[in-house]
Amino acid sequence: MRAIVLLSLALVLSACASTPARINNVCSVFDQKQGPFGGWYTQAKRTERQYGVPASILMATIRIESGFQSSVRPPRTKLLGIIPWKRKSSAYGYSQALDGTWERYKRETGNWSARRSSFADAVNFVGWYHYTSNQTNGIPLNDAYNLYLAYYAGHAGYSRGVWRSNPGMQKSARKAAGMANSYAAQMKSCGR
Repeated sequence: MRAIVLLSLALVLSACASTPARINNVCSVFDQKQGPFGGWYTQAKRTERQYGVPASILMATIRIESGFQSSVRPPRTKLLGIIPWKRKSSAYGYSQALDGTWERYKRETGNWSARRSSFADAVNFVGWYHYTSNQTNGIPLNDAYNLYLAYYAGHAGYSRGVWRSNPGMQKSARKAAGMANSYAAQMKSCGR
């Protein structure tokens, strides 16, 4: 009996850590990440209620940032073209939050045990960050394009308009906005 309980626990925990398939379909993602004590849908909706940012925008941000991978990091640069060297940034986890921004989130929310590799913590971080963009830069909480620009450029970078001369940043924001719109329509169709 003990072996069955341990095996069941191992299967539940491994399902929590695995990257979902069909990540362009948020209903499929939610179905795959539904656990015995709630799941990603529950966590995204909880963050939506807390910060006022639609779950579709939260999920689209994470989709664009990490593809729903829990431990992804930016690739290493190469020294002399072949030797793995430093990473371009300290971004890590589902939200690709930088070290300093993650520390600020933990300090301001009091969530000291938050981990970037935890979906619940990462989605809450994204909600907090977008809410802060609203408070700092006046971006409406349903404006996926500009929320993503502020997420990508940082609050100060967004207010300085660094994205205006950065076509790559604008392209990523269009992709995030399109994904948010698609996710919103999918959530309606599957009753979420």
